[in-house]
Amino acid sequence: MATQRQSEKDRVVIFDTTLRDGEQCPGATMTHEEKLEVAELLDDMGVDIIEAGFPIASEGDFAAVQEIAKRSKNAVICGLSRAAFKDIDRCAEAIKPAKRHRIHTFLSTSPVHMKYKLQKEPHEVYEMVIAQVTRARNHTDDVEWSSEDGTRTEFDFLCRCVEAAINAGATTINIPDTVGYSTPEEYFNLFKMVRERVPNSDRARFSTHCHNDLGMAVANSLSGVMAGARQIECTVNGIGERAGNAALEEIVMAIRTRNDKFPFVTGIDATMLTRASKLVSAATSFPVQYNKAIVGRNAFAHESGIHQDGMLKNAQTYEIMTPESVGVKQTSLVMGKHSGRHAFVHKLEELGYQLAGNQLEDAFVRFKALADRKKQIYDEDIEALVDEEIATAHDRSKVLSLTVIAGTQGPQSATLTLDIEGKHATTQAFGNGPVDATFKAIHALVPHEAKLELYQVHAVTEGTDAQAEVSVRLSENGRSVTARGADPDTLVASAKAYLGALNKLTSRRNKMPAIERRIHSTDAG
Repeated sequence: MATQRQSEKDRVVIFDTTLRDGEQCPGATMTHEEKLEVAELLDDMGVDIIEAGFPIASEGDFAAVQEIAKRSKNAVICGLSRAAFKDIDRCAEAIKPAKRHRIHTFLSTSPVHMKYKLQKEPHEVYEMVIAQVTRARNHTDDVEWSSEDGTRTEFDFLCRCVEAAINAGATTINIPDTVGYSTPEEYFNLFKMVRERVPNSDRARFSTHCHNDLGMAVANSLSGVMAGARQIECTVNGIGERAGNAALEEIVMAIRTRNDKFPFVTGIDATMLTRASKLVSAATSFPVQYNKAIVGRNAFAHESGIHQDGMLKNAQTYEIMTPESVGVKQTSLVMGKHSGRHAFVHKLEELGYQLAGNQLEDAFVRFKALADRKKQIYDEDIEALVDEEIATAHDRSKVLSLTVIAGTQGPQSATLTLDIEGKHATTQAFGNGPVDATFKAIHALVPHEAKLELYQVHAVTEGTDAQAEVSVRLSENGRSVTARGADPDTLVASAKAYLGALNKLTSRRNKMPAIERRIHSTDAG
C-alpha cells in the first residue's frame, strides 16, 4: 500500500475524461443533469482533473462545462479544444467560473493523420502547435497539449512538437495512443525517448491517454508512468470511443494492490469506485460486463466449490483485494416482502447507491411489489430495479399498464396505457408477435421516426421467476441511444426499455436544435 512517506514525485495525477471521451462512445450521451451528478461524484472521490466536455461542440456541451466549472470544489475543470482559435476561446469562456481550470488543446502529428485528416505539411502543423498553445496560454496558466496519434508519429517530429509546445507555455504534455495500437514496451520506450531527447521536458508533466482496441490500455498507461509520466487519462468503467479508454478503477487498484511494482500514489478514494461505476452505467445505459475487473458483478463472487472452500478458510486464498476497499460490503441482508424501509436503505448503501426523496420512495414501492412476485430477492434484482429508477427519474413518458394476448393463434395484440407528462393515454395494437405488438402500441401513443438497432434480453438472476433485463437501442438522424428496462415480465421490461430510449431521444431533440448537434469527429486521444 502507498505510504505517507512517498514524495510528490511519486504522485500520479488522475485526469478523468468520462464526460468528454467517454460520452463520445456511441449511445452513451448523458443529459445535463446526469453530467452534473457524475462530475460532483468525481470531484468528491478525489479526481484531480475533470475533463468536463468539448465546449465548441454544442450549446448543451458549453452549458454543461460551464455549470460544472461553477460547482467544482477541488478538481481542476478542463475543457477540450481543437487548434482553431474559436475553439480555444470558447473553451476558455466555459471553464472560466472554475476555481482552477485548464485548456486541453490537441493536434494530429502522425503522417497518416497529417496527410488525410489535416491535409497539411509537417511544417504547417509545427507552426499550428505553437499558435494554439500560445493562444490557450493567453487565457490560463494551465495548458495541456496533446499530439493526437502520438504513438504513430515519427520520433524526430514528435520531439520537435513537444519542445515547441513547452516553449509556448504548455504545462502538461499528453502523448496518446489514439488508436490503441501500442504495446507496454513500446509505450514505455516512447516516453523514455521523448523525456530524454526534449531539452525542456523537465518543465512539463507528461500524460498518458490510451485506448483499449487491443485490450492493453491499462497496461500501457502504467508503462508510461513507469517511464516518467505522472498523469493518467482514463474513464469510469473504461467507456469511450470504439473499445474504450483505460479504466480509472483498474488504474487506481493496480497501483494500490501492486504498490511493490508501481510505487506511486493517487488521491482517489477507492471506496467510492463501485458507486461511481454504477452511476456512470445508469447515466449512459451502458451495462458493466459481469467479469469486469474491480467493479464487475462477479469481481468478488465465487461459485466453484474449490474456491468457496478456500474463501471460507481464508479470503486471501482467492481475493487479492477486499470488497470493502472498492466500496462493496461483504455483509449481506436477505431481502424479501417483510423487509422494511430501513433495511432497504441499508441494502442500497451496501450496493453503492444513495437515493432520497421521491426516488427512494418510488424505488421502495417497486421493491415491495417485486417482493410480492418473487420468493427470493437477489442483490442483482435490487440493482436492476434501482438502475431503472435512476435512469427513468426524469422521463416524460412511463408505462402504467400493459396487457398482451399471445399464442399460436395470431395476430398478437397489446393494450398499453402510458403516463405522458402527467396525462394517461391508452391504445391497442396488433403485431407479428407480442414484442412487435407492444412496440407498435408505443409508436401509436408516442409517434416517432426512430429505428430499432438492438433488442436484447437476459435474465438478471437464476430461476423461472427471474427478472428480465431488456436493452434497446434506437437511432434517429444519425444518433443512437440505449436504454434498459427490468421487470419479472419480459414484455413489460421490453416496453420500459423501448420507451426509455424514446425518452432519451426526445430529451436530446428538445434541448439541441439540429444545427447544434454534437461534433462526432473530435478526439484528443
